[in-house]
Amino acid sequence: MHTQTLQACRPRESGDPCGVDTAHRRPRSRGGGMGPRFRGGDKPRVASWIATIALALLPALATAQEKDCGKPAERNDGWRVASPAEQGLNPALICAIGARFEGWKDANAHSVVVVRKGVLVYERYFTGEDERGGMPIGAVKFDAATKHDLRSISKSATALVVGIAIERGWIKDVDAPVFPFFPEYADLKTAEKERITLRHLLTMSPGFAWNEMIPYTNPANSDRQMYLAPNPLRHLLALPLAAPPGRDYTYNSGATALMGAIVAKAAGKPFDAVVKETLFEPLGIEDAEWVRYPNGTPVAGWGLRLRPRDLAKIGQLVLAKGAWNGKQIVPASWIAEATAPHMNGEGIYFYGYQYWLGRSLVGGRPVEWAAGFGWGGQRLFVVPGEDLVVVVHAGLYHTMNQSIVGATVLNRHVLPAIVKP
Repeated sequence: MHTQTLQACRPRESGDPCGVDTAHRRPRSRGGGMGPRFRGGDKPRVASWIATIALALLPALATAQEKDCGKPAERNDGWRVASPAEQGLNPALICAIGARFEGWKDANAHSVVVVRKGVLVYERYFTGEDERGGMPIGAVKFDAATKHDLRSISKSATALVVGIAIERGWIKDVDAPVFPFFPEYADLKTAEKERITLRHLLTMSPGFAWNEMIPYTNPANSDRQMYLAPNPLRHLLALPLAAPPGRDYTYNSGATALMGAIVAKAAGKPFDAVVKETLFEPLGIEDAEWVRYPNGTPVAGWGLRLRPRDLAKIGQLVLAKGAWNGKQIVPASWIAEATAPHMNGEGIYFYGYQYWLGRSLVGGRPVEWAAGFGWGGQRLFVVPGEDLVVVVHAGLYHTMNQSIVGATVLNRHVLPAIVKP
């Protein structure tokens, strides 16, 4: 397996922020708000904008459908492939995705992959401006072999590895306290901090005084401070508590970093080596990159880069209750627990174990989904009720309209395309 590493850019005091996460390292409008939220998607003016663009593009969509309606290429990567129609999807809607985004350059869509009933039925790649580890890399002509930042979808992958570690007995259970894994930081313990458990990290509720809702260029940004610290874990564990563990949800990428460190400690090997052995190799994922802290530790919360078809494998793994091509990789019970609601997240979303839980309205009926969200428009939707996985990558790193590409693909094309018997 080919695994590369990347050094994250050092934060800059001016210019574009260099961050690489969903809910931090980015410019924000005054008043903050949560990165994974479908920003602006529920605002009338944005909805009107979407509708106007959709109507303007209809002629182009119709003329390009035939071009985009073939089945995806066979790549000997573990995926079975078929046309959308063979798996119960209206090809006119699915295959109009390409033309829509070819004609909508401001959306800066990079790739779309659709899986139905365990079969890859659609993939489309575009050319657009992108970043690698937060650093601009110019226009990229994307294809199936091009890796993309997952940003905070990395958190969702990390949670799966935690479940594997528990199954293998490396970690007792989700209620294992955190500090016993780090005797070297025993001097930082307090009676209140000793109550922090792995469950609290999984649900973003450890209680640390933490704020990554401000721009990453602001020296007060908690994630920036942790990234720059000589010892990131010590920096995190030294923070005071702002709330009792388990009481409040607060988006905290440091919590995911701490989970990765626990897995590494429990397994006795680097976190990225554990991910490779327990998750990537069983899935046939052979090309991955990690952005790293300056001390060399992989950034568990936002540092993973994968090819779109490989990210779709992680989605299919979740959809299939932890199995891939007949082999159980993650316990089914862990998938159920990870995608169950445990906290009220930001806005209208529930939060599981590093998964967002939401729903769409299609033809007057609600359709529930679990998702990984990453800054810049990265989306991994898992829709159990429709046996569906959707991957979307985009380059919306400097806009508040984070949801626009993913929501358009899911709600205007893929879900409406499902042909009911």
